[in-house]
Amino acid sequence: MTDKYLRRVIDNVKTAVIVCDQNLKTVLYNRAFKTLFPSGGQKGKLGVITSCAENVKKCGDADGCRGCALSGAFEDAFLSNKEVSRRIFQKVKSGDSVHEVAYSITVTPLGGGLCMGTVDDAFELEISRELQTAKNIQQRLLPVGKWAGSKKYSYMYVPCREIGGDLPDVYTVDNDACGVIADVSGKGISAGMLSAFVKAAYDKKAASPSLAISNLSAKFRELNLDERNYVTVAAVRIGEQHITYSMAGHNVPLLLKTGNGITRIMLNSPPVSGWFDNPSYFDDTIPYRHGDILVLLTDGVTECKNDRGEMFGEDKVVRTLSYSRTADDFIKNLEKNLKTFSKDLNDDITAIAFDL
Repeated sequence: MTDKYLRRVIDNVKTAVIVCDQNLKTVLYNRAFKTLFPSGGQKGKLGVITSCAENVKKCGDADGCRGCALSGAFEDAFLSNKEVSRRIFQKVKSGDSVHEVAYSITVTPLGGGLCMGTVDDAFELEISRELQTAKNIQQRLLPVGKWAGSKKYSYMYVPCREIGGDLPDVYTVDNDACGVIADVSGKGISAGMLSAFVKAAYDKKAASPSLAISNLSAKFRELNLDERNYVTVAAVRIGEQHITYSMAGHNVPLLLKTGNGITRIMLNSPPVSGWFDNPSYFDDTIPYRHGDILVLLTDGVTECKNDRGEMFGEDKVVRTLSYSRTADDFIKNLEKNLKTFSKDLNDDITAIAFDL
């Protein structure tokens, strides 16, 4: 009876608690702890319970735990017989994906070969888990196919944080391939929320890219956001012989590779924002031939910086496109060149390419 009520008391403690032996085998954990690590196992060693992404079979072994701050905190508490606090940065599994979480833990020796760990900032860990959920949702908003109408396409989307502010989308209208690439102001959670709004508000049934952008602009102004919030957009509709395109404050040109070279396409227009009462957006057209490649980019590509502060620039994008044979080839080459050029991303990087 005592054990039954003790279990009930522990499960109603709001602080996340786990008790392990010297081999890091879990003796007890409460409901609050399991809530923080829902993907973890029901029993086993510490790495199993926390859904650690490393080799959990070696959890508690010297080789398997080398460099692990979590196991190190328990080991130090056992050896010193004193309370130990650590800041933990851990890779954990969530379904098929792996992400990093950060939290603080205090490990207290209980005697009898046991130590108790309490997570001191469970709220921060919960925020991290929610961010991962938001990231997974955002990933589901990305294009899922390789064909739109009769056109094959490829794209890359690399957010610089957990949540990105770029939006690539590809769809079909009356057998015409349509593409839109948007870049919202800011980064992180606020940018992710704004990009989700763009995804929902962009009118895919509109007869032309400019009308779709105009409708998006009207819906954006209804949000009544402050002047720091805006969206740049480039949109295309690919017909049998011509590309119809429109832009809203998008300062990165569309690139069209033909047998005669590469054309940079620009169209001056204001971004989607609350800056103007009645902004106007226009369509323009350009012909193409079979075998050409059309590319849409965000400024995260051209403004990507290396450790010397140099930008990747349009010229390197053009050079990459010049030796790429297909849309998929271009996207792979661009991603490779960007990773070689810069180790740390300072903006979201997004590109779409169509085989025409």
